Amino acid sequence: MGSVVVEKLTKDFSGVTVLQNINLDIKEGEFFALLGPSGCGKTTTMRCIAGFEKPTSGVIRIGEKVINGLTPNQRNCGMVFQSYALFPHMNVFDNVAYSLNVKRLKGSNVLKKMATYTRMLNSRLVKYPKDIEKKVRDILEYVELTEHAKKLTSALSGGQQQRVALARALVMEPEVLLMDEPLSNLDQKLRHTMRNTIRKIQQDLKITTIFVTHDQEEAMSMADRVAVMNEGEILQIGTPTDLYSNPRTPFIADFVGTSNIIPGEMLDPEDGLSVIQIGNQVVKSVSTADKKAVQVIIRPENINVLKEESKEYDNSFEGEILFATYLGSIVRYDIKVGDYTLTADTTYESGKNILKAGTSVKLGVSPERVLLI
Repeated sequence: MGSVVVEKLTKDFSGVTVLQNINLDIKEGEFFALLGPSGCGKTTTMRCIAGFEKPTSGVIRIGEKVINGLTPNQRNCGMVFQSYALFPHMNVFDNVAYSLNVKRLKGSNVLKKMATYTRMLNSRLVKYPKDIEKKVRDILEYVELTEHAKKLTSALSGGQQQRVALARALVMEPEVLLMDEPLSNLDQKLRHTMRNTIRKIQQDLKITTIFVTHDQEEAMSMADRVAVMNEGEILQIGTPTDLYSNPRTPFIADFVGTSNIIPGEMLDPEDGLSVIQIGNQVVKSVSTADKKAVQVIIRPENINVLKEESKEYDNSFEGEILFATYLGSIVRYDIKVGDYTLTADTTYESGKNILKAGTSVKLGVSPERVLLI
């Protein structure tokens, strides 16, 4: 398996720059996610690595090998497309075997080429060589599709089609597996199941994987590291916990999870804590900033909706509930506090009433849970 290094990658389309100075160092065997909103450049980055797009400038390496001048079939990358790109007139076995058939054409004599072309047109006319048949059967068993081998892909569910596409990419034993939003066509429950399936396969095979998604839950639950992109640039690379706990910009704080983002002004510190004025409120934080104007970041789960007898917090506010949203395991409250609306998540306790709109509440936040950017 191979590492992937991208250095100073740029890409222009008709004079418009869509990728700017992209730098990646993806370790061998790592599950790496490119995360960002639509149009941020994540798929274009992947297509440059795969060879479907030619970079305007920059260098791409797999292992120690520079691959800029290689065609897609010379890069030894497996690709799973968003639409799966399966052949609807072929059954599952033939779809998975297709790339092996194409590979067999290279260097074959005329008779073998004729046999291969005939098999690609109709596999019932010419049998598969034993090596291809074994490879395909092994990978179908691995992705639990053996019993569906003779079915047309159009007869399969979305999750099964996704596994066919994955098997077709893996059967070539690629150095790098590229996946372009492969779960976007699935319903929520099936997406959760397939996330676990893909992650297990990746860990079992220890294959270097680059996964493109706009869904932060997918990236955070599957990837070893994540690169957050916006407007053709990489804003931050880190582990899911790093990105969530220490976002470098308000955009990342807002895109990776949910955040309360409030503009504030730094005052003189007190007792080793930063003091920030936000509207007519004062907030204390263990975080520091070397500028006067800051953004105060507070995650919803770090805001405690207090009972009157609860302990006092360094940061306490009074507010009024605007909305209450039941989300199963949590209840999300939108609360008016001064000039701002804060979002707070509380654990739902069965049998206890959800607070209604108009209810006055007290809120508490620990200084450790207040981040300054």
